[in-house]
Amino acid sequence: MPGDATQSCWSCGTMRAQHFCSACGKVQPAAPVDYFMFFGFPRKLELDTATLEKEFYALSRRLHPDVFAKADSQEREWSLEQSSMLNDAYRTLKDPIKRTEYLLRLEGVELEEQSKQATEKARATGELKKQAVPPDLLEEVFELNMHLEELKAQKKLGEDDPALLEEIGKAKLSLEEKYDALFNELSGEWKNWDRAVDGGMEAERTQILHRILDVLNRRNYIRNLVRDVNEALE
Repeated sequence: MPGDATQSCWSCGTMRAQHFCSACGKVQPAAPVDYFMFFGFPRKLELDTATLEKEFYALSRRLHPDVFAKADSQEREWSLEQSSMLNDAYRTLKDPIKRTEYLLRLEGVELEEQSKQATEKARATGELKKQAVPPDLLEEVFELNMHLEELKAQKKLGEDDPALLEEIGKAKLSLEEKYDALFNELSGEWKNWDRAVDGGMEAERTQILHRILDVLNRRNYIRNLVRDVNEALE
């Protein structure tokens, strides 16, 4: 199993498996592995979610703290640690975007700060959030921001301009279409990454990671922009 630890079982001394001893079946301390290794998967992005779910439920039954209700305190603690990591790993890997972002972090690549928390902090402090506009969206975003400023001014005056609302609606629809298209672009890069992993192509892997990062940053930017439009239209 790819994620197996190389240490002995604390109970019987046999070479232990990742979660349980292969000889005596005792639960083992949580090993310092990533989420892919926890499930015994390679670091690939086109993950078989049916297999993931099957493994998750199988491990859930065996690691559940109730199973160790009569065990000693150390085993109960280890079962809790393993169960917690199991749940975190499953939640991350079953979602393709979370899985991709997690892989980037494992590979030392960080996304731009474009979270809702950063947006709210910027609004509270009056500072501009560091968020570069993707070059292909510069003109569209400039025009949209002009429309949103105009809408804000009209709201203060209690005015209503149906034509302006229609223009903003069209811009929002265009952004949503781009958002969906970027998911398809991302899917293509998942395939490229998995082929590079299988082929041991290190140079290609680095290039693919940066392309994935670019797509995710653009996708997150558009997501946040659509959210801002929705808030302005409320």
